[in-house]
Amino acid sequence: MARPTPLSGFPELLPEQRLVEQQVIDVLRTTFELHGFVGIETRAVEPIDQLLRKGDTSKEVYLLRRLHEESAEGHSGIGLHFDLTVPFARYVLENAGKLEFPFRRYQVQKVWRGERPQDGRYREFTQADIDVVGRDELPFHHDVEVTRVMVDALRRLSDPATLGLPGFRLQVNNRKLIQGFYAGLGVAEGHQTDEVMRLVDKLDKLPAEKVHALLLTEAAIDASTADRVLALATIRAEDAVGEQGFVRRVRDLGVEHPLLDEGLDELATLVRSVADLTSEQVRVVADLAIARGLDYYTGTVFETRLDGYESLGSICSGGRYDSLASDGRTTYPGVGISLGVSRVLVPLIARTGLAADRKVPSAVLVALTDEESRPASEAVAGALRARGIPCEVAPTAAKFGKQIRYAERRGIPHVWFPQADGPGQVKDIRTGEQVEADPATWAPPTEDLRPQVVSTSSTDAVGSTNHVKEKQ
Repeated sequence: MARPTPLSGFPELLPEQRLVEQQVIDVLRTTFELHGFVGIETRAVEPIDQLLRKGDTSKEVYLLRRLHEESAEGHSGIGLHFDLTVPFARYVLENAGKLEFPFRRYQVQKVWRGERPQDGRYREFTQADIDVVGRDELPFHHDVEVTRVMVDALRRLSDPATLGLPGFRLQVNNRKLIQGFYAGLGVAEGHQTDEVMRLVDKLDKLPAEKVHALLLTEAAIDASTADRVLALATIRAEDAVGEQGFVRRVRDLGVEHPLLDEGLDELATLVRSVADLTSEQVRVVADLAIARGLDYYTGTVFETRLDGYESLGSICSGGRYDSLASDGRTTYPGVGISLGVSRVLVPLIARTGLAADRKVPSAVLVALTDEESRPASEAVAGALRARGIPCEVAPTAAKFGKQIRYAERRGIPHVWFPQADGPGQVKDIRTGEQVEADPATWAPPTEDLRPQVVSTSSTDAVGSTNHVKEKQ
């Protein structure tokens, strides 16, 4: 076929980059399962009317049609899901009679979104979601639980002993706190409150003066009320108590309302409850400007920034929704958070050369003396694999020097030389050390059992980082 033209917004990874993504997903899956969450996978398509119920997403949905579609609408009535929340809500309703509540699930899948591709935003990407869903009620302690699970996962991802990704800042707020504060100011409940919240949520993109002006013109509140709205939104703290804690600072604004009290208490409880998991690499910050634009959030809300990559915006977000789904008789409230795996990894790969230190998972290349000895080499490889050591047999019986260079190009650290009349020998081609070994007992160092993640700007170590850039 002719040289293909890259498609914008559909990133593809080279093998050594894909190994990094797989390790990230492995860390997430392991962490989620350690906390008792079960993995599910939902179908890639949903009915259009369901996809469009989540707000103004009509321009983002990819519709499906057959090549010779003859329906009046010109499509099949289904589209690719643009997130994992809509399919999960449908999954809960369809399987409610078979699920145990509270239902705790994680989901790592591709999603598709027809927006303009840019750094950190793609048309096809991988998300990792966790949610806890209850039947009719869901106690607040599950908000704390979901936060702890994701903080634990982010801590493992940023640990230099594992993947060493940049640090994360998980920003939390509570919609009850915001709505109660606005109610205490006299902002009308309903459309006006939603409009004020929508505009305040723009503070990460617009200067405060511009947001202040919009509050006057678009939300129709007076200048004094706008000043106090923005005073709340400027509060950020990692502690709930003390002179600089966010509780005292909110109280100092002099606004009172029962819903404000409830939201402030929930937020303080959450921040205190995750303090033992935080570190320099993963911080939890109460940020009272965070509102989340979607109107179905009813309590805790999350956004997360990647240290040094704040221009990417929030790479991990979610919150509490008291009505994830309803069948008319039963309501299913939930709380969840979603990590944009591709949104984090693809920019890191393109900018830093993040990659595995070898192109294959193999820790050992079993050499070939000649083609007649291939069964013997395969037997050695089989014995190693039976003990969990990834390996492969050389493709040809070339001179041993060429077989070693083949291993070097692929990043395989050890080469095994079978012996016809006794134990084989294995060579660490990085150090040149060669020792006698038995495939029934020998094992490489633990760190060699799987590829290690490295970050370098050298394309020699990463393959071609342009391969990712041109696909964005």
